[in-house]
Order: sequence, then structure tokens, then C-alpha cells
Amino acid sequence: MNFIRDNMAPLMFGGMVLFMLIGYPAAFSLAATGLFFGFIGIEFGLIRPDFLGNLTYQLFGIVSNDLLLAIPFFTFMGAILERCGLAEDLLDSIGQLFGPVRGGLSYAVIFVGAILGAITGTVAASVIAMGVISMQPMIKYGYSVRHTMGVIAASGTITQLIPPSLVLIVLADQLGRSVGDMYAGAIGPSIIQLALFCIFVLVVSFVRPKDVPALPPEARTLHGWKLVRKCLRGIIPSLGLIFLVLGTIFLGLATPTEAGAMGVVGAIALAAFQRTLTWPLLYQGMASTMRITAMVVYILIGARVFSLVFQGVGGKVWIEQLLTSLPGGQVGFLIFVNAFIFVVAFFLDFFEIAFIIIPLLAPAAERLGIDLIWFGVLICANIQTSFMHPPFGFALFYLRGIAPPSIKTSDIYWGAIPWVFLQVILVLVVILWPASVTYWIEGPSKINPNAIKIEIEQPEPPPMIDFGQPPNIK
Repeated sequence: MNFIRDNMAPLMFGGMVLFMLIGYPAAFSLAATGLFFGFIGIEFGLIRPDFLGNLTYQLFGIVSNDLLLAIPFFTFMGAILERCGLAEDLLDSIGQLFGPVRGGLSYAVIFVGAILGAITGTVAASVIAMGVISMQPMIKYGYSVRHTMGVIAASGTITQLIPPSLVLIVLADQLGRSVGDMYAGAIGPSIIQLALFCIFVLVVSFVRPKDVPALPPEARTLHGWKLVRKCLRGIIPSLGLIFLVLGTIFLGLATPTEAGAMGVVGAIALAAFQRTLTWPLLYQGMASTMRITAMVVYILIGARVFSLVFQGVGGKVWIEQLLTSLPGGQVGFLIFVNAFIFVVAFFLDFFEIAFIIIPLLAPAAERLGIDLIWFGVLICANIQTSFMHPPFGFALFYLRGIAPPSIKTSDIYWGAIPWVFLQVILVLVVILWPASVTYWIEGPSKINPNAIKIEIEQPEPPPMIDFGQPPNIK
């Protein structure tokens, strides 16, 4: 009994991990673990019965958080853009542009994936859209199956890091930082990620040119101004929507929630411009938005139940002492955290990691003097690998669902591995070069408030008015 009382926090953490490994839904596993150990904590006198009454305030905090409204807005925007035909026009035009170059379709998939990611914010929408429109053409023109599967999955997971990523919104909420700063900090790593992907395709085009052939002359149907017009027709509306969403946030004209609402209006307008706006499209978009939003809210509720009881039994202190006592200070902490998240990502998706793991890590990171914006972007780059992990990566599941039976699952897994290494390289770059994140964030004000002197001119008092002697009242 004394052992259980003294080690309630690690036992509770172990119970949560056990539930996750068994495969129960995360939301219900977290809530059940929290309530079970909460009753045990009451029996052992570790927490008072009325302590669980704080759950009311925790749940009210979730449903009254305006920032979380950005999740259904961006999800709905992505669901519409996934089906409106914009991606097909983009891929066709940019593919024609890079057609004469070896690996041209791969470059097109990477760039279109980045543009689509910047206007959808959801990995599932990007991976499925890119897979449907690019898988068959790449295989038809002689691209190797493994390279095709890898570049499609990687181009979809770019969405994880490129603003307005849903992951960045959730991380900003959990870390208590501005979404705008989180978006700005992710610009540098996003550019580096695109550069790494393009460099890899360039290397493959020299080392294994048969895997990434140029388009044959008969496939290049557009030339000159016709090609330019088609590219502009696909790119300009996309850039307009990107500015509508991200530009208004960076300029301080709108909050992420307001920008998401404008993005939905812009996506509907784009679908109308593409002449694909129909009631079935809107219904499918609303249905997928409802499912994703409900999943997020239930996971968040379960995580709040778990974290409240976990803190009540001393879990926060236990985690802080455990992480801050690691050898190597900040470096040791970062190595452990990134290795831990890389492994945990095999079993948990990014929402579960953000809601369960990040609240446990953030206090220790802040105590070690780590900038939480930089830390959040670093974690986001690391979580990105969770979509590409064979055999559990969700991007690989999406590809398996839309790939023809002739494509082996092993080819999908082997094709993803090089791109996972590229994502790990990005994590190392962000660790070794913090300015890749902090350069894009507006620095603190250099004005010393103590040196500011404000002199206010004192106005002249009004002249006194003589009302005479008061009457003598007896």
C-alpha cells in the first residue's frame, strides 16, 4: 500500500500507456484511467473528494475556447478544396512546366503538396487528393512504384508543418502561446523541408534516372503562353486564398478563428469558380468536419480528465523532476524528448501526442529556459514522422486505401523510409540552427519602458466665481 501511495504518478502514467497499447480509443482510455486513479487517490488520501469538482471548470474551458473553433473551419476548408478540382489543375499545369526535367512530376507533386497544405491544413485531405490525382500518371510515365508512393506520402505530410496546420493550432493552445507566432516560426522549417525533398529528387535523378524519367514529348501538350495561362489559372487563386488565411493573421487583421472562417468562404468561392460547387460536395465536407471535430473534442476532454488527476497525485512534479534531472541539461532534455516522441508516434496520432504528452513536457521545457515557440515547431517537425512510420503511419494507410491491389504494401513502406530520414534531418537542423525558427518571429520590443517620460501639461484652473454672502437663515 505504501508503494502504491508513493508511486501513484508513475503507476498512473504506466496505466495510460497500457491502455493505449491494448488499442482502446484514446479519449475513453484517458478518461477511464483518470477517473479510476482519481478514486484510488481519494481512498489513499492523496486528493480530496471535492478536487474532482474541478472537472467542471476544465470541461467548460474546453467548450468556451474560441481558438479551438479554428479546427472545424480549417477542416471544412480542406474538405472542400480536396474535392473541388483545384489540385488537379495545379498538378497538371506544374507537371507540364517541369515535364522536360527528370523527376519533373516529383517536383510538381512536392510543390502542389506544399500549396495544397498551405490552404487546407489537414494531412488526410492532402495525401488522398495527391494520391488520387498523381499516382496513376506517375506510374504510367515510368516512375518507380516505391518512389511514387514515398513522394506522394511526403508531399501530403508537408501539411503538418506548413501554416495553417491544425497541429500548430493545437500545439499553440497546449503551450499557451500565440498561433500567429507559431505560424511565423514554422515558415523557416517549411522552406527547409521543401528544399530537402527537392534535393533528394535531384540526387535520385542522377543516381537512379530510370526511377524518375522526364515526361515523353507526346505528354507535353501545353507550350508557351497556353502553359503560362494554365499555371496562373491554378496558382493565382491558391495564392489569394493563402493570403486571405495567413496574410490576415500575420498582419494582425484577424485571429486564427476569423481567418479560418474567411478561408471557408474563400474555399467555397474557389469551388464555385472551378464550377464544382454542389450540395453533395458541401454535405461530404460537413460530414468529415463533424467527425474530425468530434474526435478532437473527445480526446481533449479525456486528456483534461487524465491531466487533472495526474497533477493531483503529484504527476507534474514527478515529470518535472524526471526531465530536468536528465544529464546534459537542455541538450539531454531535447535528445530524450525527441527520441521519446519519435517512438511514441508509432502508436499515437498527432492529436493524442499534443493533448497527452505536450502538457507533461512544457513545464520542464520552460523551467530549462527553452523557448516554447521554438520547442513547439520542433515537436511539430518530429510529429510529422508519425504519418510516415512504417507500418503505422496514417499517410501510408491513406495510400493503401486508394492504391490499386497491384501495388504491394511492402512497396509503400519501403518507399516511405527515405522520406522519414529526410524529416529526421529536418529535426536535427531545427535543433542545431534555432534561428531557422526564431528569425521569423517578431522579437521583443527594444524600447526601455523605464526610460520613457510622459509630460502632461497641467491646465489652468477655472476662475473662482463669487456668489456673494450666503443668506442668514435663522
